[in-house]
Amino acid sequence: MPEHIQDSSVKRRWYWPFGQQQAAETTFYEPYGDAIPPRIDEPVAPLKKPRGKWWWFSRGVAAALLLFILLVAYLAITAPLSKSLQPIAPPQITLLTSDGQPFARNGAVVDDPVQVAKLPDHVIEAFMAIEDRRFYSHWGVDPRGLARALFSNLSGSGMTQGGSTITQQLAKTTFLTPERSLTRKAREMMIAFWLEAWLTKDEILERYLSNVYFGDNVYGLRAASLHYYYRQPENLKLEQAIMLAGLVQAPSRLAPTRNPELAAKRASLVKSAMVSAGYLTQKEADRLGTARLDVRARNALPTGTYFADWAIPQARELTDLSYEQLNLTTTLDSRLQEIARRAVARAPLGQAQVALVAMRPDGEVVAMIGGKDYAQSAFNRVTQAKRQPGSTFKLFVWLAALRSGMTPDDMVDDSPITRGGYLPKNAGEKYRGPISLKEAFAKSSNVAAVRLFGQVGDRAVIREARNLGIRSRLAEDDPSLALGTSTMTLMELTAAYAGVAGNNWPVEPYAFKKEKQTWLEWLFDWPGRYSSQTHADMEELLRSAVNDGTGRRAMLSIPNYGKTGTSQNNRDALFVGYAGDGDERLVVGVWIGNDDNKPLKGVSGGNLPARIWKDFMQQAVQAKKPASPIKPDKKPDPEGPVIPLDLPEVPEIPVDIGESEIRINGNSGVRVGTEIGGVPIDLKINGDGVAIERRQEENPSAPDR
Repeated sequence: MPEHIQDSSVKRRWYWPFGQQQAAETTFYEPYGDAIPPRIDEPVAPLKKPRGKWWWFSRGVAAALLLFILLVAYLAITAPLSKSLQPIAPPQITLLTSDGQPFARNGAVVDDPVQVAKLPDHVIEAFMAIEDRRFYSHWGVDPRGLARALFSNLSGSGMTQGGSTITQQLAKTTFLTPERSLTRKAREMMIAFWLEAWLTKDEILERYLSNVYFGDNVYGLRAASLHYYYRQPENLKLEQAIMLAGLVQAPSRLAPTRNPELAAKRASLVKSAMVSAGYLTQKEADRLGTARLDVRARNALPTGTYFADWAIPQARELTDLSYEQLNLTTTLDSRLQEIARRAVARAPLGQAQVALVAMRPDGEVVAMIGGKDYAQSAFNRVTQAKRQPGSTFKLFVWLAALRSGMTPDDMVDDSPITRGGYLPKNAGEKYRGPISLKEAFAKSSNVAAVRLFGQVGDRAVIREARNLGIRSRLAEDDPSLALGTSTMTLMELTAAYAGVAGNNWPVEPYAFKKEKQTWLEWLFDWPGRYSSQTHADMEELLRSAVNDGTGRRAMLSIPNYGKTGTSQNNRDALFVGYAGDGDERLVVGVWIGNDDNKPLKGVSGGNLPARIWKDFMQQAVQAKKPASPIKPDKKPDPEGPVIPLDLPEVPEIPVDIGESEIRINGNSGVRVGTEIGGVPIDLKINGDGVAIERRQEENPSAPDR
């Protein structure tokens, strides 16, 4: 008989947890006594072998390989590989007005391609050292270069070489859009592999050097060599090659014609890279100086307008584009530009030059006149000429006073200054004794401005100017600063007034529509604002300067704000102000002067500039419709001929004969300002009857307004 023994110490572990844990039952058969495993009624689950690291690795590799194959197939379909071997088209940008009219077309300065075999070794070595040291050893993408660039960025050691190869840069700048995404980067790598498969290394390098952008609208090494050094690339000196190689990273910013210090600093990095790559010894690098420019006039395609000359560099930076034709819509308003042309053309300027810029309170530039005749002089007196602003600078002095706690009704001494090293005088040496800040601003008192300047301090005045976007140098510890003796551009000055008009500063003028700022961007880029009381007080002062002060000839029948300015010895005459409400509000600056800085004859900020400003504003803001509205016959064609938007040749029509202005005030009655035989008079009608008196004109030769 078999004997069944229940051994509680033996556990049936091989099928748990599919059954309950019970003691294993073992049967012994005599005479052998061998143990026979018990019969198990329940099915026993097989043991599962755990998945190891190699199992997961193999399946990960398989998944990555599948994704890579799918990616290659996608890129092969979508990447412009067929374009990769075609000739590169020269870049071209067409600028459109806000309503779609083409007004300027800008082409590139290009020249014949270069041949690597004919270039000196140091030219090739300079570009390879800073851009792609392993160019002749990789297959279009350099993993070591990517790793080196990543390490430099993370360590903050200052990168002297980018992560993209020369082949990738050729692919990016010539065949792809400027978007920044992983998809575009993948396409760039695919095109780089394609180029490496179909072109030799020398052919790739020749294409790169013949088409890369070097700033100043110059493309290709030959054009750049002739532009900056007036010599063929085959004759470039080592220091010249180093300078050109350094421009490729950021050509618009590093162009030596604009930023020689930044260009020289970048050239030093190129020299260090050549030493590190073994192309130069440290002693040879130390002996090298900075390449001297030899820029000469060449036949470059002009843009045709002052606005376009200012906007084109912004377009280059905005698009990051080198080799594609683009149609870009600007902020230029064709109606307002035409009004500006007519207002300036009608002014009796004589031999003097003129500049006008109109913008919205946020800096959107809608009209620009940089001179009387672009064909005669392309020098833009809005953006390039730095002149004294005269009394228009008093805006910052009075703002500092208001922010210090003063009010427009506070008194200031308008009597001669007889002590100190600086003794300014009022226009016509007219003094009024104690007067309010409001009257002192309206009459443009020089002595009051200097006294306020001394009271609030130069730092407070300079702070207000900086807040409102003035970046030009401002003299410290110099009381003449209060009268606008430091120079700045008309664009800077007008943008500062725009900051007051919108109570949002600083204002950065722009030529292309901006994307609406997100709340997060707004949170981290908090705009400056004046308190409601300070802003209201400043606008009260600006309005009084037009209605009751030196700017009466700019007076409109709608709310208007502004300030006149005349620099020392009548070298500059200005009027800057704004009018309108809401989206229709315009900020306009007008300047008149001579390019050789000679004094103007009989022109001050309160007469001719104020009249031009008024002429423009009456049509642009006050009138419901322009005098001669522009009605295009058909839908604008961006590819069609450009429309000239700068000054035409028209006869001068005087604007100061018989011009009248009427003001109605509930307290003082009606006042009519006009001129009879060139003599300005005021006709006042009130409860006391009618009174006619000659309007007192300040001496136009005084350096105050």
